Amino acid sequence: MNDAFMKEKPILSLVLSMSLPMVLSMLVNSLYNIVDSYFVASISEEAMTALSLVYPIQNLINAITIGFGVGINATIAFYLGAQRKEQADRAASAGFFINAVQSLILMLICLLVMPGFLWLYSKDTGVIDYALRYSRIVFAFAVMISFSLSFEKIFQAVGRMKVSMVSLMAGCISNIILDPLLIFGVGPFPAMGIEGAALATGIGQTVSVAVYLIIYVVRPIPVRITRKALSLEKDVLSRIYSVGIPATLNLAVPSLTISALNAVLAGFSDVYVLVLGVYYKLQTFLYLTANGIVQGIRPLVGYNYGAGEEQRVRKIYRTALTLAAVIMAFGTVICLMFPEELFGLFTKNASTVEMGAQALRLISAGFLVSSVSIISGGVLEGLGLGVPSLIISLLRYLVLLVPAGFILSRFLGAAGVWHGFWLTEWATAAAAFVIYKKAVSKL
Repeated sequence: MNDAFMKEKPILSLVLSMSLPMVLSMLVNSLYNIVDSYFVASISEEAMTALSLVYPIQNLINAITIGFGVGINATIAFYLGAQRKEQADRAASAGFFINAVQSLILMLICLLVMPGFLWLYSKDTGVIDYALRYSRIVFAFAVMISFSLSFEKIFQAVGRMKVSMVSLMAGCISNIILDPLLIFGVGPFPAMGIEGAALATGIGQTVSVAVYLIIYVVRPIPVRITRKALSLEKDVLSRIYSVGIPATLNLAVPSLTISALNAVLAGFSDVYVLVLGVYYKLQTFLYLTANGIVQGIRPLVGYNYGAGEEQRVRKIYRTALTLAAVIMAFGTVICLMFPEELFGLFTKNASTVEMGAQALRLISAGFLVSSVSIISGGVLEGLGLGVPSLIISLLRYLVLLVPAGFILSRFLGAAGVWHGFWLTEWATAAAAFVIYKKAVSKL
C-alpha cells in the first residue's frame, strides 16, 4: 500500500477518510460500554457500583497499553514520512514486544492490589465481592488487550483505518452479543452473573486480535513485525518513549481523577459514586467519538511533519477542531434535553435518576470547549511533542478538576464536583490553545 496519499490528498477529504472509520468504531465501542453497563445494572445497583469502582484500575491498564501504542504509532508514521522503512519495522517489532511484557506485569500487579484498593472506597462487602469477581477475569485478559491495541496503533500508523474499524467492531459486537448470554444464562450458556460480563469483555478482545492476525497475514502492510527487526535501538526507543510516556500519563490521569472524586463523593453518599460511574459510561459516546478523530489525524500529523509539510499540519488541526466541535455541540444538546432518560438506562431509583440528571446538566456546559483540549493534545502527540500534550491533560484532569471539585463541594455539596467539571473545561481550553500555538510556532 502506498502511504504517500497522506501528504497529497486534500485535507478535508483526507481527515474524513482517516477519521470516519475510527469515529464509527468508537461509536460502537461506546455502545458496548453502555450495553455492558446496562446488563450489569440489571443484576443489581450494587453490581453497577462495583463496576464504577473497578473502572479506574481497568482504565489504568488500558491507558498504559494505549499510551505506549500512541508512541509506536507516532514513531512509525514519522519514519514512513521520512522514507526510513527499516526504522519503522524496528519501531513496530520492538513496540509490540515491549507492550506485551508491560501488560503481563500490570496484570499481576493489579490482581494483587485490587482487594486493598476497593476497601479504600467502600465498606459494603456485597459491592466489594462483585468488584473482585469481575476484576479477576477482566485483568486476566490484559495481554490479549495489549495485542489488540498494539495492532490497532500499527495499522493506524500506515493509514489502514478500516482494518482498525472492522477489528474493533468485531470485538465490541461479540461482547454485546455475549453479555446477556453469559450474564443471565441463555440456551446452553451458564448464568454467570457479573463474571459473565467480564468474560464477554475478554472474549471480545480475543476476537479483535484474531481479526488483526488474519488481515496482517492475508493483506500485508508496509511495516512488518519480525524477530529480525526486534532490535532495542536507542533512537527508536527514545522516539517511542518520548511520546509514549506522556501519552500514557495523559490517559492514566483520568483514573487518578476518578478515584480522587470517588473519595470526595463517597463522603456524601455511595449513590454519588454510582452517578459518577454512570456519567463516565455515558460520556464515552462523546469523548470516544472525538477520540476517533484524534486517532485519524495522529498518523497524518506525524507523516506530514516527517515529510516537512508543516502547513498541512496546521490545516489538519483546524479541520479536526471543527469536526470535534460539531460532535460535542450535538452531545450537549442531547444531554440537556434527555438527562433523565439517559440515567434511567442504569437505574430505576427515581432519586438516583434525578441526582444523575442534575449532574449531567451541569457537566455538559463544558463539552463544547473541551474540543480545543482534545484536538490540541492529539496533534501535539502526532508531532512527537508529548510533554505539552501531557500538560494539557494534567490541567484538565488533575491540577484543576480535583481541587475545584473538592473546594466547591465544601460549599455546594456533591453539586460542587459537577460544577468543577465545566469550570475546568473552560480554563483548560484557554490554556490548551496557548500551549498549542507556542509549540507549533517553534516547528
